[in-house]
Amino acid sequence: MGGISHELLEWVPGFRELGIMAFTTTRQAGSFALQSPEPAQVVYDRWRDLLETVGAPRLAFAHQVHGVGIEEHHLSWRGILRGADNDGHLALRGHTAMAVSLADCVPVFVAHPSGVAAVLHSGWKGTAGRIVQRAVSRLVAAGLSAAELRVHCGPAICGQCYEVSPDVYLQVTGTTVERPTPVDLRRQIVQDAVAAGVGQVTVSEWCTKCNNDRFFSHRMGDIGRQMGVIVAHSGDDPVP
Repeated sequence: MGGISHELLEWVPGFRELGIMAFTTTRQAGSFALQSPEPAQVVYDRWRDLLETVGAPRLAFAHQVHGVGIEEHHLSWRGILRGADNDGHLALRGHTAMAVSLADCVPVFVAHPSGVAAVLHSGWKGTAGRIVQRAVSRLVAAGLSAAELRVHCGPAICGQCYEVSPDVYLQVTGTTVERPTPVDLRRQIVQDAVAAGVGQVTVSEWCTKCNNDRFFSHRMGDIGRQMGVIVAHSGDDPVP
C-alpha cells in the first residue's frame, strides 16, 4: 500500500504546528464513495491507504444525513469504523482519525493546541443548523477556551457557484430574498465561528465546481467523493 502521496492532498494551513494532521483528498487520490461503480476492492484499498497515511490506529466516519449530529470518539477500538447518522466527529484525546465525505459541502476542521480535534460536514442544512457552533459548544463544555480554537473551512462550492431557493437562503443566512440567490456557505460558517468566540478562522481558496479538475463536485454531476480528514498525533493511546 504505502499510503497516499502527500501531493494528492490539500493540507489545512497552520494545523501541523499543533501536532494535528488535517487535509482534504483530491480527485487525483481517487473517489472514496462507497456507492462507487468501481470494484469494491479498489475503493477498499483506498480506505486502507488513507488509514496508513494518517498513521493512527483508528479511522472513524459515518453515514451522513445532512444533519447536525456530532459523534464523540474514544480510544477503545482499532481499524476503520463506519458509524450511523452523523455529520460530525470529535475526539478529546489524540490518535483517532476522523473523516467526512464531500462533493461540494464544506469540510470544517477544528483544532485546539491540546490535541483536541473535530471535523464536520456542513452543507446548507448543517450550516443552517449551526453545526459549527454546536461543535464549539461541545468543546467549551469539555473545558476548552473557544478563543484558543482554530477553525478552517476546506475546499467546497463557492458563493458564486451555489445558487439556492429563497427558502434555503433564509434558513442559512436569516435574510429574505425574492428569487433564487447564490449563497456562500463558508462565509456563513466563518460568521458563526466568530460569533461562537473562535480565535482563528481560515478559508480555503478552492471551489469544488470552479476547480472540478482537482475536486469532485455534485453540481458538476460527479458521483465521486473526497474526504476531509483530521487526526491529532498527541495525547494518550491506551490500546496496546
